[in-house]
Amino acid sequence: MTLPFFQYYTHAKAEQDEYRSAAWPGLTIRAHERHIRSSIPNRVNAISSAVYGGGMIELDRIFNIYVDKHYRCDDPQRDITDFLMGWEERTAACAGLLTAVKLAHTSVQEYMGDEAGILCCTTAGVSNAARAGSARTVFDAAGNITKPGEVSGLPYTPGTINIMLWMNGYMTPGAMVNAIQTAVEAKTAALADYGVVDAENGLTATGTTTDAIVLATSQVGEKPLISYAGTATVIGAAIGRLVYDSITESLQTGQAWKERNSKR
Repeated sequence: MTLPFFQYYTHAKAEQDEYRSAAWPGLTIRAHERHIRSSIPNRVNAISSAVYGGGMIELDRIFNIYVDKHYRCDDPQRDITDFLMGWEERTAACAGLLTAVKLAHTSVQEYMGDEAGILCCTTAGVSNAARAGSARTVFDAAGNITKPGEVSGLPYTPGTINIMLWMNGYMTPGAMVNAIQTAVEAKTAALADYGVVDAENGLTATGTTTDAIVLATSQVGEKPLISYAGTATVIGAAIGRLVYDSITESLQTGQAWKERNSKR
């Protein structure tokens, strides 16, 4: 398991601000004061649920941006645009994620195989953990509460699990969707094994109310075409392990931080 930026954020060690992927040569992840920037030299195909740069897109960068727990998500796309412009970044061909998780708790896992190389970069916060399919507070498209419950507030409260998956290999569009499905299943398994529950009903959580994921694929090289990415495939099994392990590590690191600070 790897926390590549822990020393950078906790001990101000500037020389430990960069991670270079072995699974995807040319892929670099760099830590900045309030964001993690992963980038490649050329644009590639991606599928994303990110609040900025969502859908089927081409991108060369993914940003995971830190906001504090009091952040009001009235217009996250505008806010991310402002962040990018302030950092003198291009606002096109990228995806932007928001998190209230300390960036020191970013976990990076890699896999290198005959079919593809995979990098998974995750931050996991579960302050707004929720269980899909259970009765709980929900919001309409305008952000208004439509089913009052014990917990209320903004629909996009920070406390998110953000997953970046970089796949150095060939995938069909269907396999890309299948890979997302497998990643979400692994996320749910990690939360169940860690004992995370929905704060409103006490049931095992399946995620948080604001989770986001981005999958980018190189679609180049001499790798075989991947048509399936379910749990019974080599690629699906690798995705599952990376997502499960990175979420677990980020949660464990966050819990250790809370326990250390509670004793002060």
